[in-house]
Amino acid sequence: MLKPLFQYIDQNQNHFVQRLGDWVAIQSDSGDPAMWGQIDRLLNMTAERIREMGGSVEMADVGTHQLPSGQTVPLPPIVLAAFVRDPEKATLCIYGHVDVQPARREDGWNTDPFTLTEISGNLYGRGTTDNKGPVLAWLHAIETYKATKQEVPVNVKLIIEGMEEVGSHGLLELTRRMNDSFFSDVDFIVISDNVWTSNTPALTYGTRGSSYFLVEVDGPKQDLHSGVFGGSIHEPMSDLISLLGSLIDHTGKILVPGVTDAVAPLMDVERKLYENINFSLEELKNTAGVQHFLQNTKEEVLMARWRYPSLSIHGIQGAFSEPGIKTVIPRRVTGKFSIRHVPDMVPSDVERKVKEHLEQVFASRKSPNILRVIATVGAKPWVADLKDPQYVAGQKAIRDVFGVEPELVREGSTIPIAQNFQEETGKSVMMLPIGAHDDGEHSQNEKISRFNYIEGTKLFVAYIHELSQLKGQS
Repeated sequence: MLKPLFQYIDQNQNHFVQRLGDWVAIQSDSGDPAMWGQIDRLLNMTAERIREMGGSVEMADVGTHQLPSGQTVPLPPIVLAAFVRDPEKATLCIYGHVDVQPARREDGWNTDPFTLTEISGNLYGRGTTDNKGPVLAWLHAIETYKATKQEVPVNVKLIIEGMEEVGSHGLLELTRRMNDSFFSDVDFIVISDNVWTSNTPALTYGTRGSSYFLVEVDGPKQDLHSGVFGGSIHEPMSDLISLLGSLIDHTGKILVPGVTDAVAPLMDVERKLYENINFSLEELKNTAGVQHFLQNTKEEVLMARWRYPSLSIHGIQGAFSEPGIKTVIPRRVTGKFSIRHVPDMVPSDVERKVKEHLEQVFASRKSPNILRVIATVGAKPWVADLKDPQYVAGQKAIRDVFGVEPELVREGSTIPIAQNFQEETGKSVMMLPIGAHDDGEHSQNEKISRFNYIEGTKLFVAYIHELSQLKGQS
């Protein structure tokens, strides 16, 4: 059954690449409201392509968003699509997004980020791997069934948005609103918005959550000359450095009391999963440009990145950071840091303990300055059940296409939609990536290889087939 489908994909791969080039050319940067019209354009193109394949499409209105300027603007719609439903078949819902991170040639790109460029089998351009390439691969998988006159063996629905890179504004509310309608007959939800850990195909069963913090210390009414006032006042920067230094030690241990108490214990079944992952510490050192990690073994490094919490300090706003010398005491500074949390940590509990800790440290300094701690994001971690039938289908599909056993991995970053879908709909959720570990999503010279793009399309075709064998097991 799969052979003619795979042949169609091979014969049409240049056409599929050309279509990716058309999508990459649309600068759908969701971080810039001035570009939201481009997001609308691409969503409409996506909707039209689905209609051409026989699907029905609703452009769901998700309301407005207030910009920092105070202006209220309409959000790009969300594409809700479905193909003719057969009650005897399982129903698969595919999620993806078509917006991208900002990109400019002068940021260090070797090619124009919005012109698809193929070099040595790699397709370079913003959004190629995150997430335009995978979204197109799903559409091409459906096209492949229809073009070869084979019946799509599962019911297919799609959710495609254009605001994922800035927090998926409106999607959670839409999910709740559509729970008894659009999602009512869904059995499985699949997300292809991440990458493999190594050169081996992977299935992803967990992500870390995230809370982002702003720590502001407000002092004198204006910046002061350090030669005139240095040594005679409580400097906001000194307070802030002390506060940030109280959060984490040199081993990476989070020092906020009680914040890691709820971390789920490591079980032997999970521990063994890390042993089978094809992962090179030396290669990762070269990629990161570091001489050593805080941990010593492959397993320890992977667990530190995936299944244990971490705290990272990201920057200080208000401090002098330009080249040259400026002997100023800044009047107000804001530190920025985040905590990646894991099961069974709760964002609200993490945020409360962080605030209490910082307030206690600040009080111990007896500073007359003003402290403000603001927590944002608050995205929950997500973990799936590897015994879920959907993962069985995913493993079989990888064997069908690549002839290898997939790696079962977790993701260190935060993808809130996975947890939101699982929690709000109660449906089975799986992440099925096709991007490679060196694709550079969000970075300069983002790419997806032609191999991963085309073989990934075959993977989606095989996954649909394998999933059709699981009716009644969801």
